[in-house]
Amino acid sequence: MTRDITRLLRPKSIALIGGGAWGAQIIKQSQRMGFSGAIHVVHPKGGTVEGIRAVPTLSALPDVPDAVFIGVNRHASIGVVAELSAMGAGGAVCFASGFSEAGAEDDSAKGLQAQLVEAAGDMPILGPNCYGFINALDGALLWPDQHGCKRVQKGVAILTQSSNIAINLTMQKRGLPIGYMVTCGNMAQTTQAEIALALLDDPRVTAIGLHIEGFSDTRSWHRLALKAAAQDVPLIALKVGLSDQAQQATVSHTASLAGRDAGADALLRRLGIARLRDLSSFLETLKLLHVNGRLETHALSSVSCSGGEASLAADTAHGRAVTFPALNDVQRSALRAALGPMVSLSNPLDYNTYVWRDVDKMTAAWVPMAAPHIGLTLLIVDYPHTDASDWECATQAALNVRAISGRPVAVVATLPELMPVDVIERLLAGGVTPVCGLTEAIAAAEAAAFDRRPDPVAPVQAGHDRDVRLVSEGAAKQELAVFGLRIPKGRAAISPVEAAAIAGAFASLVVLKGQGLAHKSEMGAVMLGLHADVVEAAAQAMQADSFLVEEMIANPVAELLVGVIRDPAHGFLLTLGAGGVLTELWQDTVSLLLPVTGPQIAEALQRLRIAPLLNGYRGKPGADLSAIIDAVMAVQAYVIAHLDAISEVEINPLICRTDSAIAVDALIRRT
Repeated sequence: MTRDITRLLRPKSIALIGGGAWGAQIIKQSQRMGFSGAIHVVHPKGGTVEGIRAVPTLSALPDVPDAVFIGVNRHASIGVVAELSAMGAGGAVCFASGFSEAGAEDDSAKGLQAQLVEAAGDMPILGPNCYGFINALDGALLWPDQHGCKRVQKGVAILTQSSNIAINLTMQKRGLPIGYMVTCGNMAQTTQAEIALALLDDPRVTAIGLHIEGFSDTRSWHRLALKAAAQDVPLIALKVGLSDQAQQATVSHTASLAGRDAGADALLRRLGIARLRDLSSFLETLKLLHVNGRLETHALSSVSCSGGEASLAADTAHGRAVTFPALNDVQRSALRAALGPMVSLSNPLDYNTYVWRDVDKMTAAWVPMAAPHIGLTLLIVDYPHTDASDWECATQAALNVRAISGRPVAVVATLPELMPVDVIERLLAGGVTPVCGLTEAIAAAEAAAFDRRPDPVAPVQAGHDRDVRLVSEGAAKQELAVFGLRIPKGRAAISPVEAAAIAGAFASLVVLKGQGLAHKSEMGAVMLGLHADVVEAAAQAMQADSFLVEEMIANPVAELLVGVIRDPAHGFLLTLGAGGVLTELWQDTVSLLLPVTGPQIAEALQRLRIAPLLNGYRGKPGADLSAIIDAVMAVQAYVIAHLDAISEVEINPLICRTDSAIAVDALIRRT
């Protein structure tokens, strides 16, 4: 269910339930922001808060409020929410903690959260355990603390589950115009995706930044991605949970399921949402998107008056999805005319200091770098905090470049603290993005150039939890073969004698495996290239109750892992990677969420480090890529046919040959 939360986030009247220091803070901050609507206070003892006389009950309010801050304890909050819902309030912020985030210490906490949601009914609530929101576009807020926001005409929206991180982000001095800051807390009822969907309806929002601790309903995230793409509003994410420690902290903090990071990465990629790894780059990306929107290309130009800075720019971009293309003839001609013969021309460009202080010459030297094929031109300028008056020429030249070229231009301070606030404001007014930090500039450019359209098909839902068992390898292969997976010829045996008899029927060497083990190689339960006369003795040496005897598959081009796991937070995660006994050593994998298409599998295979082997390395024949894709699609077909039962499917290895792809080992965990 998607609730209308516009009335809550853009209120014309607000009410505060409770009082004390936080109530006074909300009133003072509302007045400072220029909120023109009505403000009411509800407190059973009456009294006055910041000049506003309290009424004793909700029923005594002169009108039904659009947005309510509930500042009472968790037990009382439930009754207040029920009363607000019954009277038709626009929505509420539940400030109290001690709900599901405290479930590990308090058995009643989750039950209280369920009661809160039931009490709310259709009325949207933020939280519990959250600070609320700031709407700097309309000057409306429910925020019980300090903040650094100021009124803006348009700006970005930031959503986070962490109230403390939200406070810190509002205090940034980077010139980022924040239109909305919304904290989500436990998201007992209203999710980040629902909030973001509502904010897309405000045309003043230029980009949306999401600080995500965990995903819930991936279908709502998919709806958000499709709507944002249709309206050309960029979405970026700072998703935590990469480390085990972060995942544990996430669960204890807001009771969100962080899930596997590979699943989060695959989901964001499927949704077309660029991912950032730190708060600083997150803010700078939002700023770049606010000024320019998405970049047309990942090609960059860099301009500095130092060879050291030019090299630093190139090194910082190494390994990122951005490039510094070589100068073309038009650029070279214009640069030579502006700089003369003493400057070596390249991109990144070190223009030396021959033209410093001459704004016209600096402009003439920088404009060619902002060419039509360049997505973003980085003008590297570090302003001294002692006396920056001599750097005025650089500021003006940057503004000139933007005005003349019409192309995206950023002035970048390699050190964030060397970008003065007054320069930031002046550059923004002229359509130039001031970026605090070179590393942040490259990360922001990469994210702003990430223009992957969301997949029109939503990811498959993970479904309910389940108790599973390990299917024997022989049975697993037969089940998968029904869906088109090619497997070796072979049979199961219940004794060493029977295994030897089966081996005798093969004209070639065989493989002997002990069944019932998840990691057979590590336990000595796999023996390759056996003649039939040694199979009985080999089987007797294995610690297994049954065996599998199969033909030996030779002449591989490469070995692949093809696996699908049920990821409760994100869906069914497909992993493709370098396979065999060295899978963990290589750590060469890519992950996608089901369902996938043939072209998506082909693209993913090319992102593997072993792709050159699959394609044919140094004149050697390549693998049959079509057969590999068919094998992966067969595994997917099996999983989708058994969604309510499957926990894990793994093929390792898939023997990839010039004319086939054969699964020589298979693992299934299912109900």
